[in-house]
This record gives sequence, structure tokens and C-alpha cells, in this order.
Amino acid sequence: MAEPASAAPRASLTMTDVAIMVVGIVLGIGIFKTPSLVANFSTNETMFLGLWALGGLITLVGALCYAELGSARPNAGGEYSFLNEAYGSKVAVFFAWARCSVIQPGAIAAVAFVMGDYAQVVLPLGPYGPGIYAIASIVIFTGINYMGTTPGTMAQKLFETATVLSLLAIIISAFVIAVPTPPAGTPRDVPWDLAGLAMVFVLLTYGGWNEAAYLSGELQNAKRNMARALAIGVVIVIGLYLSINYAYLHVLGLDAIRKSDAVAADMMRIVAGAPGAMIMSIVVVLSALTTLNGTIITGSRSYYALGRDLAVLRHIGTWEEKGSTPANALLLQGALSVVLVIFGAATRGGFEAMVAYTAPVFWFFMMLVAISIYIFRSRETGGETHYRVPLYPVTPAILVLTCLWMLYSSLNYAGWGSIVGVVILLLGAPLLFLKRTA
Repeated sequence: MAEPASAAPRASLTMTDVAIMVVGIVLGIGIFKTPSLVANFSTNETMFLGLWALGGLITLVGALCYAELGSARPNAGGEYSFLNEAYGSKVAVFFAWARCSVIQPGAIAAVAFVMGDYAQVVLPLGPYGPGIYAIASIVIFTGINYMGTTPGTMAQKLFETATVLSLLAIIISAFVIAVPTPPAGTPRDVPWDLAGLAMVFVLLTYGGWNEAAYLSGELQNAKRNMARALAIGVVIVIGLYLSINYAYLHVLGLDAIRKSDAVAADMMRIVAGAPGAMIMSIVVVLSALTTLNGTIITGSRSYYALGRDLAVLRHIGTWEEKGSTPANALLLQGALSVVLVIFGAATRGGFEAMVAYTAPVFWFFMMLVAISIYIFRSRETGGETHYRVPLYPVTPAILVLTCLWMLYSSLNYAGWGSIVGVVILLLGAPLLFLKRTA
């Protein structure tokens, strides 16, 4: 039974907890899948590594911008709360609908499904094995977080420690074990629009850092610790991603990366033979579980914030005092994610397309969040003590321009399919007329 509506998030997370969660959410499955796509849109090795470095820099800029918002307005609603305060309830509700109906459960289902594919390699369960693994992982980690915030963060630390140690071992082995020097990559002429598409994949791989905004209401001394947690987490991820991609180049070479469907497994097959490919599959499973758990934790806060503000959805806007967790929101999120996995198991292509088509919506709302920094600064009266992003107003402008670039590139990539995301967004229009809580 839920606690009374007066129960609320409490500041139980340390800076280390949030920094670890940032690393865990960002350090997902993308680094094992997207490098070959980025390599195909790269002129040479320098451009390949340069795109990953640029993506890391943009990610750090975005994290610092969000740190100002989160430290000044610590709230479990994260981006939803920022948009609500900056633009009003209608924009915030539209964002919450897009996030809760497609973006968040779609992200959870996508991670779980890829994890299932790799778990199937380690321990096959028949033709429906990947779907079984995916559903089981969502149910188990939703259950862990339903028990409380502490078990969820403990699970995050355990899986993330194992993942980071495994990745470090892979990086070190790529340089310690002698392998033939690969030939230089064949130079290519890459138009700027394709370079933009490459950056879509790079930033997708770096994606997830913004989820920390949903933990600002539970972070101890958020005014001081939000920026530190985000910066530490992002810098660790940048270092790991640059090292991993350099290891790919060192072992495989750019041309082999371009042709690879599983670049990490192919690298480990050269370094350590067939056992290396098996180890790689286990690492991907661990990495996916880390991302899955972190996304479940932060995603449930979106449902909580929406239910807290709409009377008809108040049941999901309750907070369990015991365990300090949005229990009902976790259950709804888990159910929607399982439905998407089932759908994905039946029509895999359609599932992946649906997730990809949400990218324009995502970048549009992130652009609005970035612009809100200017809105909030204009309202300040002086004397505010929260963290301020350096090099203002240039830093938020970089994030706004990046969002515009990614919005164009993702629309160009999705084509007419982007209409699906817009239609799903418009289906939430009736929420604008529902009675709001006091």
C-alpha cells in the first residue's frame, strides 16, 4: 500500500552514488555497436577518433548545463520540472507524455533486448531466449528497485564495477598481447550531412547523462554536488570511450571496423581467440544490465512527476516512504517496457524503428531545456548560490546549436518515419485538459 501523498523523495544519494549512476547509464551497449557506423562516416582514423572526442566534449558541455538546472532546482521530476517552470504546464505535460509513453520504456526495452541477444550466446534458451532474458531482466530489476532506492543503487554499483573492470581488462589486453599491425584505413570523402549522422550515433552512445537530473531531488547538498557528480561521471566515460575506440583501431584498423557487425567481439577474437568472443558477450550482458538498472531508477521518476501533477494519474504520483521509491511508477514503467519487448520479439524491425523515430522528439525537448537556462537567468534577482555553468552564455548556446544539428540529422536519418514520433506525441493532447492537482 502506498504511503500518503505527503511522502516525498528524501536526500539519500551521495555525490558518489550519482556519479556512479551516470557512468552506469552512459556506459551502455552503444560502444559495442556504433563504432562501425561511425567509422563508415569517417574520412580517416583521425576523424574517427576526433568525432568521439568532440562527442565527449559536447556531452561534458551538456552535463554542466544540466548541473546548473539541477543544482538550482533539485527535483525528482528533472527535465519535466525544468520545462514546467520555464514554459508552463502544457509543454511539460507534452514532454512527460513523450518520455513516459515511448522514449523511456522504449529505451529500457531496447537495452533489455540487446542484453538478451548476448545472453543467448552465453546460455541459449531456444528461439525465444532473447525475449525471455529481456523480460526477466526488466522484471528482476524493477523488483529490486521496488524494494527501495538503496538496493537499486547497490545493484548499480555491483554491476558497474564488474563492467568497468572488464572493459579495462579488454583495453589493456589489446595493447599488451602482441597482434599484427593493421593496415591504414582507406581514405573516404565524407559530406557534412553524413558527418552529422555520425555524430547522431556518437551522441547516442554517450547518451543518458541527462538522466541524472531526475536524481537531483534525492542528492545530498545538490547545489554543490550536482556539478561534481555529472562532471566526474562524464569524464570517466569519455576516457573509457576514447580508450576503447583507440583499442579497436590498434587491433582491427579502420577498414575492419567499417566492415564489422560486432566490433568488440571481432577485436577480442583476434586478441584471445574464441574464448575472447565469449568473454566479450558476458561483458556486454553486464554493461547492458548496468544501463538497464540505472534507466529503470531514473525513468520511474518521470512517471512519478507526471502523476504528482495530474489528478487522474495521482496513483503513480505517490512515493513509498518505506524504501524511499516511487513504487507505483516503477510497476507501470516495467509493464510498458515488457509490452514493448513482447512486441519487439514479434516484429523486431518495427520495434527498432519505433525507438529510432523518437530521436527527433528527444532532441527537440532537450533544446527547450537548454534554452530554459537563459529564461531562468533572466528571472534571477541576485544572491543565488547555486552552481553556474562556466562561460555563460556561450556554453548553453553550444548545447542549443548541437540540439538543432542533431534534430536536423535525426530527421534526415528517420525520414518519413519521424512522423510516427510526432503522432505518438499528439496522442497525448487530451492530457492537457485533465484536472491538475493543487
